[in-house]
Amino acid sequence: MEKLARLGYATKGIVYGIIGILAVMAAFTAGGQTTGTQGALGFIASQPFGQFLLVITAIGLIAYALWRLIEAIQDPEHKGSDSKAIAQRVGYAISGLLYGALAVQAILIVVGKMSQSQASSGGNNSKADWTAWVMQQPFGRWIIGLIGAIIVGVGFYRIYKAYKVKFRRKLNLAELDPEQTTWAVRISRIGIAARGVVFILIGFFLLQASAQYDPNEVKGLDGILGTLAAQPYGKFLLGLIAIGLVAYAIYMLIQSRYRRINV
Repeated sequence: MEKLARLGYATKGIVYGIIGILAVMAAFTAGGQTTGTQGALGFIASQPFGQFLLVITAIGLIAYALWRLIEAIQDPEHKGSDSKAIAQRVGYAISGLLYGALAVQAILIVVGKMSQSQASSGGNNSKADWTAWVMQQPFGRWIIGLIGAIIVGVGFYRIYKAYKVKFRRKLNLAELDPEQTTWAVRISRIGIAARGVVFILIGFFLLQASAQYDPNEVKGLDGILGTLAAQPYGKFLLGLIAIGLVAYAIYMLIQSRYRRINV
């Protein structure tokens, strides 16, 4: 289980590294594109030996999803059962389901049931579809608003977590010298904060969708990056977030190697 967990963190890091590097290239007009996790799968599939690489990616995503579900159900970190712990464990479960679904999409590309272009462009459409479905339910509009508010709160908590270096206690960096440790922590803080900003923006657009009763306002990571690029000084804003996503990818790789994993 520890090996599966470490494989999962590494795979997630690679996926976010692809997203971040492509966005950096787009920001500096060196090719690239703004995409999300699904688009990263399409990019992997388009490379030499892409099908093989995608199989490895799917295995890693399944490993990450399983570990998240174990964290939610078995509570290996002994978070307990108070309200804060329950909220965290529910978050782990949602993360596990989302990355499990991403693994399924990778497998569908491998077996030919989904094209690379569908993977690259389907993110925002599917989000708009499920948002529209929820809005049609009783109190659906308020549910979308509540979800948006929660995601905004999670984003601010991640920024707070980066500021207070709360993640440090989960890492065993004894093998690194002081300078390496300092850089590992700095990069991790930048990455966690950048992902917090992304969460805030995703939540904001959910709130906007609720307020305007328009599911097309919902945006995923690819939509967020594209929206930033279209703003005044968009290349600068996109470059900042893109560098932050690369830092987050490095943080995931650091977790893969140095995280304290209690199985």
